[in-house]
Order: sequence, then C-alpha cells, then structure tokens
Amino acid sequence: MDEVEVVVAHSERATLRVGDVFLKVDADRARLDAEVEVMSLAPVPVPEVLWYRPPVLALAALPGTTLGRLGGPAAGSPAGWAAAGAAIRALHDAPLPPRLGRAGRSTDVLAAELEDECGQLVAEGVLPAALVDRGRRVAEAALRPWPEAFTHGDLQIAHVFVDGDRVTGVIDWSEAGRGDALYDLATFALGHEEYLGDLLAGYGTGVDLDVIRGWWALRSLLAVRWLAGHGFDPFAPGCEVDVLKSLGK
Repeated sequence: MDEVEVVVAHSERATLRVGDVFLKVDADRARLDAEVEVMSLAPVPVPEVLWYRPPVLALAALPGTTLGRLGGPAAGSPAGWAAAGAAIRALHDAPLPPRLGRAGRSTDVLAAELEDECGQLVAEGVLPAALVDRGRRVAEAALRPWPEAFTHGDLQIAHVFVDGDRVTGVIDWSEAGRGDALYDLATFALGHEEYLGDLLAGYGTGVDLDVIRGWWALRSLLAVRWLAGHGFDPFAPGCEVDVLKSLGK
C-alpha cells in the first residue's frame, strides 16, 4: 500500500502525495478555481488533472526530475537549464490570462510592503540593519515599470521538471497570472546564480541582470519572516538570508 507523503503543508494550503497522485488541498476556493483555469491556458506541459472536488485538486505525477531546490545542489546539464529557459519564454510570450498574478503587484504596493518588512526585520532583530539596508538598495532595481506577461508567479526551481533537454511539466500554478516576466526568471534562478547564463541561453534577450538581482533581494526580504513563521528555514545554507549576503559581494 502506498504511503501518504506530506510534500508541503502550512496554514494556507497543503500538498500530499499518494503513489503517483498528488492531492492539493486549499481552503481558498477562488484560488483553486483560478489555478485550474490558468493551467488550461498555459502553453507549457502541466500535470494531468485527475479530478477536482474543492477543496481538493488531484494531479498526476510528472515524469522527469527537477533541476534542484533552493538551499540544495542544482543538477542537470546546460541543455536542461536552457530548455527550462525556453519553456519560460514560451509562457511569457503567450496570450495574457484574465487575472493578475503574484508577479503583477504594482510597484507602489511592493514598495510599501518592502518598507514595512524591512522595518520589521530590523525592529525584531531578525536580520542586521546593514544587511537589510544593503538588500533594500539592491531591491529598488525591481521597482520599475514592466510590460505584462503570462507569469507563473511562484516559479521555484523545484516546480519545473525536465528529462534531459526537454521540459516535462510545470507544477503549482496558484500564483499565476499577468505579471513581470523577470520575477519568474529571478525566482527560478534564486540561489543558483551560477546557472543563470545557461537559463538565459534558452530564454533569449531582453533580460536586465540588475532587475534580476533586485528581485532576488526583494523576494528574499519579503519572505524571511513569513518562512520562519510557517515552518521553513530561510537561514539554511543557500537559502534567502545567504542570497541577501551574496548580493553585497
């Protein structure tokens, strides 16, 4: 009999694996409805929807493997990274979905979130003030006008599966919608800067590296306290705090 594996679980949602079936549980019906809809519009391989009975979405497992995870070693060939880049470009060039995604928050909203979060990080003694100030200056590069694209919104490296030089699927579309394409690229390469060149070889032109670094800083600063409060460790080697430290070198 297959065992139940808890893939991820926190107060907002949980994902379980039973054999070759993934069960995604989300108390937010509208978010789960939107995820199913946007998966049907994505021009890249996605998991097969086996059934959908809110609050549970059942998905088939994907073939292939991921290129790694944040805080762990990256894997795959340059061709695999380039294939991921090409798939991300295909997504960004697709017709826009109807809803705004996580990568589509306005610069005013992001700037306000950044100011508040940086203040909290320092006031609570979570991070040194010098590290926060340095990261905040780097993050400002991401706060600029951007053309809308079809974005995934949470394109962590662990959410893209490849087999050699072929992308076999992209998972976890709950944050997808219209947004800034460079947010996706930065999220995918977070903590694995050494593979950014291979990723961009497949993605193509039009990438401002200062903006990528800005998103690394912004995403990390906004995530540290949330992660620590939901059972994750942003201080683990290679994770968000190490990313912030690397941006000052």
